[in-house]
Amino acid sequence: MTGAFEEKFQNELNLLSIELKNYQINQFYDYFQLLIEWNKFMNLTAITEMDEVITKHFVDSLSLVKAVKEMRTKNYRIIDVGTGAGFPGIPLKIAFPDLKITLMDSLNKRINFLNEAINRLELKEIEAIHGRAEDLGRDPLHREQYDLCLSRAVANLSTLSEYCMPFVKPGGYFIPYKSGKIEEELGAAKHAIFLLGGNVEEVKTFLLPGTEVERSLVKIVKNHGTSKKYPRKAGLPSKEPLK
Repeated sequence: MTGAFEEKFQNELNLLSIELKNYQINQFYDYFQLLIEWNKFMNLTAITEMDEVITKHFVDSLSLVKAVKEMRTKNYRIIDVGTGAGFPGIPLKIAFPDLKITLMDSLNKRINFLNEAINRLELKEIEAIHGRAEDLGRDPLHREQYDLCLSRAVANLSTLSEYCMPFVKPGGYFIPYKSGKIEEELGAAKHAIFLLGGNVEEVKTFLLPGTEVERSLVKIVKNHGTSKKYPRKAGLPSKEPLK
């Protein structure tokens, strides 16, 4: 591992008040190396420079602690919907090993990468599953089984809520990672969130360290069970977002 990687990562972890052991820092470095290695033959990320991966993937993923302070002490069951190359789920698992994490993606090639990462990093109580949110959100093994549903996927909040809220147990939270100004999008999604059984509790907005990248964590609490009519069949949530 390079000293430059460790120094930059430690400096940004300090801003989140996260302390990692040496083996965890090594796991992050190995994850970075694996990401770059696989990215040569499949499209996992457009971000490949070490400094940018640290800030825009690793630290961004871990910034969840701004919205969920008790991450450090609870062994939450979490699903990461549309995880792609494993963000935010794998960084959270490395930093907080007691979490139980399900990584979900609709592309089988990405699942192969995620399983390789899980094995290479020797992570336990984490699984990668292939499927669409519209289908798995109706599966009793996953519907309303999670304390937290997370997503960094790019979709409007109404659509993303329909994909994600069915996974959250009543009393749990759906927390999307959103970029830029979100007031208008948030206003447009409030009724959809209500229909799905939730409401917006708070929004944490901040800049990623050393960048002008604005990030918002929208903390949506699930007040009661989601109606059985949601999620609608594949394609509808994105073509006709709830209003």
